[in-house]
Amino acid sequence: MDFQLTDEQRALQETARKYAREVIRPKAAYYDETAQFPLDLIEKGFELGLLNLAVPAEYGGLGLSHLDGVIATEELAWGCAGVATSMIANDLALLPILIGGTDEQKRRFVTPFTKELKFASFGLTEPGAGSDVAGMSTTLRREGDHYVLNGQKQFITNGEHASQYTVFATTDRSKRHKGITCVVIEGRPKGMTVGKHENKMGQRASNTVTLTFEDVRVPVENRIGEEGEGFRIAMETLDNSRPLTAIVATGIARAAMEHAIDYAKQRQQFGRPIAEFQGIQFMLADMGMQIQAARLLTYQSAWMLDQGQKNTLVSSYAKSFAADMAMKVTTDAVQVFGGYGYMKEYPVEKLMRDAKLIQIYEGTSQVQRIVIARELLR
Repeated sequence: MDFQLTDEQRALQETARKYAREVIRPKAAYYDETAQFPLDLIEKGFELGLLNLAVPAEYGGLGLSHLDGVIATEELAWGCAGVATSMIANDLALLPILIGGTDEQKRRFVTPFTKELKFASFGLTEPGAGSDVAGMSTTLRREGDHYVLNGQKQFITNGEHASQYTVFATTDRSKRHKGITCVVIEGRPKGMTVGKHENKMGQRASNTVTLTFEDVRVPVENRIGEEGEGFRIAMETLDNSRPLTAIVATGIARAAMEHAIDYAKQRQQFGRPIAEFQGIQFMLADMGMQIQAARLLTYQSAWMLDQGQKNTLVSSYAKSFAADMAMKVTTDAVQVFGGYGYMKEYPVEKLMRDAKLIQIYEGTSQVQRIVIARELLR
């Protein structure tokens, strides 16, 4: 891997950075406070080509590499993690189609999202099955040229605003993970209901809901891959998406460190800036080291995907390390601010709340360690 960014990557980074600085940052606190969906911000991001980063050029995308997407997403998360999560949710929902779909399905279910601003959602997690994907209870029963879908999906990002849903369900519970199948739901068919917007601790600018399916009919041609291939498609999707999740954590942590540095330089105690005290210096030094380590792990994970290499181990390294790192860095940033850090008028308490979610979604930090250990012990 070449550690030097290309001219094109630098231009993409600067576009995303300027957008985050001038468009996202000024409204981040407002959307955190109100928990409203930041449609106006996302519209501007779409105009700049900062949505659907994973879509290849042949299906209407910009043809960016995985590393390109990571570079841009760090800047979005630096602006606001909730907005970033809302913006990269399309990638998570479209990746299963890009991974397991036919050419016709990709043109039907992916290309339209590059033509106009639309939202798609990824439906894997259930009320009783988060990390235990094979334990899902949502069912898919074949009836002629349709499937009948029943069950619930929980904590679905952008679910209230989506016009398309990539949903995983079991066609044969006795087969556990080998009985899982992936389908695409178009619009809001009869029998599908969208639950209330969850009142979250952090990343409040991202919309999160529960989806309920009661005898929802899905055409067989909306099945992605064969019956029983859903688990493989879901796991490969998460291998592809974890670098984005890891870099969201990195962007949050970078923002927290920058705020802590600025505050430490101007906050006076005992007649001098607190930045001159070794205790504060060590905290800032640790922040810088941990952020750079997370960034490089994440870059490697994305680079491996671009090289066509299996990245399961390194993507779990990156996701778990970056998530835990962001929690540590943001907590220390609050500590640098002291009592002010605990107040909503200052930015670091939001960053700490935003960081916590990354230790939970797309595989908890504990589940990532299970994956890591399994890969190491092969």
